[in-house]
Amino acid sequence: MLDRKSKRLAALSEALSEHRVLHLNDAAKMLDVSLMTVRRDIADNPEIFAYLGGHIVPAASIEGDGPYDVAKAKDNHAASKKAACVHAARHIQPDETVFFDCGTTLLHLIDLIPDTFQITAICYALNIAEKLTKLPNVRMIMLGGIYHPSSESFASAADKNAFENFGVNTAFLTAAGLDLERGASCENFHEAQVKRQAMSAGQKSILVTDKSKLGKVKPAFFSPTDMFQSIVTEDGELEFARQETEAIE
Repeated sequence: MLDRKSKRLAALSEALSEHRVLHLNDAAKMLDVSLMTVRRDIADNPEIFAYLGGHIVPAASIEGDGPYDVAKAKDNHAASKKAACVHAARHIQPDETVFFDCGTTLLHLIDLIPDTFQITAICYALNIAEKLTKLPNVRMIMLGGIYHPSSESFASAADKNAFENFGVNTAFLTAAGLDLERGASCENFHEAQVKRQAMSAGQKSILVTDKSKLGKVKPAFFSPTDMFQSIVTEDGELEFARQETEAIE
């Protein structure tokens, strides 16, 4: 017969298998215990659970697997990116079409998509595509073109209408730099073109980045900050436009 702690762990595991992400407060309410008890259960079972930015996620989502582990290990801001993706995960809904930008940040967001979600995913990077193919209910569309090894992405200068036939609900973007006045920028100009097309095609655009990118400006500008419906970092959602207005007032 299971003791109380074992029952709590089993309940947490079952909830995470369904939702992939569970807020600490929601877990405490579900288990009818204190926040401290939930934190202690997580800390005592690091092989099962991980705690990021006020949320509980499966430990496997943090550790990951596959041929891109080496790239992630070299990322000094991996923990912050994972935490930002936990906050961004609420914007993924079943039965929608979603665009995933290139880079390493959104690899962690893909890890948080429930297996039960049926989505159409559009991408243009090999590492992103490799992650998406592991999800059983994802229909993936890979954009083609010339391969750019630096970002493991594809882009075609000739294809100005890559998204013409796609109805995109949510576009998840990343940036190498985010300046309040100038906006979002990246290192490569071919990426900027795809990012702008995805934003134009999407009903809403979500920028997911860690705080190390704030205040930086990179060579390829792709969007002012007020064009994003949400900007998400490891601390949660930022509202640059409103902050700027309040500062003026």
